[in-house]
Amino acid sequence: MKDSTSKGRLWTARIMSGLFTVFMLFDGITKLLKLESVIKPSMEMGFSVQHVVVIGVLGLISTILYAIPQTSIWGAVLITGYLGGAIVTHIRLDDPLFTHTLSPVYFAIIAWGGLYLRDERVRNLFRFQNAKHANESKVDHNLT
Repeated sequence: MKDSTSKGRLWTARIMSGLFTVFMLFDGITKLLKLESVIKPSMEMGFSVQHVVVIGVLGLISTILYAIPQTSIWGAVLITGYLGGAIVTHIRLDDPLFTHTLSPVYFAIIAWGGLYLRDERVRNLFRFQNAKHANESKVDHNLT
C-alpha cells in the first residue's frame, strides 16, 4: 500500500515525534542517572529511588519502541499507559489540573499526533469522517 503522506504532513509528524522522543529520552536518562533534580521531586511524590529507576527504564523502552517505525504503534500504546500512570499520580497528589495533571495528556496528543500524521495505518484506524460520508460508506457496504 502506497503511503499518501504529503511532505508538509511528514515534516510536521517528524517534528512532533522528534520533540516527544527527545523529551522522553531526556526524562528516562535523567531517571537512570539518578540526578537529584529528578530523585528529590519523585521522592516527594512518594516514589523511592529504585522506583524512579524502574520508571525511567520503562519510559525508555516505550520511547525506543515508539522511535522505531516498525514498532512505533506498540511504543505509542506503551507510552499511553506510562503517561496514564503519571496522570493518576498527579490526581492522587491533588496537583493543579491544567499544569500538572493534564500535562501527560498534552504529551500523549503530541506523540499520537505525530504518529497519526506519519503513519497511514494509524490514520486508517482513527479515521475522521463527516456524517454524510460515514452514511454513504454504510450504504455502499450494505449493497455488497
